[in-house]
Amino acid sequence: MTATLRLASASPRRRELLASIGVAVEVYPVDIDETPWPDEAPRSYVQRLARGKALAGAVGSQLPTLGSDTAVVLNGQILGKPRDQAHATEMLGALAGTTHQVLTAVAVSGPAGLLECCVTSQVTLRDIDAHEIAAYWATGEPADKAGGYAIQGLAAVFVAELQGSHSAVVGLPLYETAALLTRQGVALWSRAGVAVP
Repeated sequence: MTATLRLASASPRRRELLASIGVAVEVYPVDIDETPWPDEAPRSYVQRLARGKALAGAVGSQLPTLGSDTAVVLNGQILGKPRDQAHATEMLGALAGTTHQVLTAVAVSGPAGLLECCVTSQVTLRDIDAHEIAAYWATGEPADKAGGYAIQGLAAVFVAELQGSHSAVVGLPLYETAALLTRQGVALWSRAGVAVP
């Protein structure tokens, strides 16, 4: 199936989410500096990275290009990917028994210009003891996940409540993304043999 969208990300989760709404993508990871600026607000941070990825990925392509970024935020602080087991343990320990925010920004470059959105979801984790955190780390799942956990994976058992978009917490808010793609002329559901203009 011919790609109708360039995805400026190596994330298999974003690719799978787009496939779930019938969008065939050309994967084109980009390498941009993801270091937060001094005093940069989390929302501004994810929006800046999403725009940067979309614009960098669009170079040399005729396809609309999607960039996205997700951040786990606790008490106004961005929690990145764990550096090691100690860092993952610290982050999950801080998140356990609390409600935190997950911000996902999406930017799509195409015929309609650069379109973007940002979605905030509230995630409450139950209490997690040290043994569970160590066992979870041993699975290998948290090593490359923002905040040290994956809601779509084994860590689903830690999630007591979610207010907002589940797909946004995974990596791409499908409702909002579909609206942006439609404005850029990208057909949905094409994998199923039905194009939604």
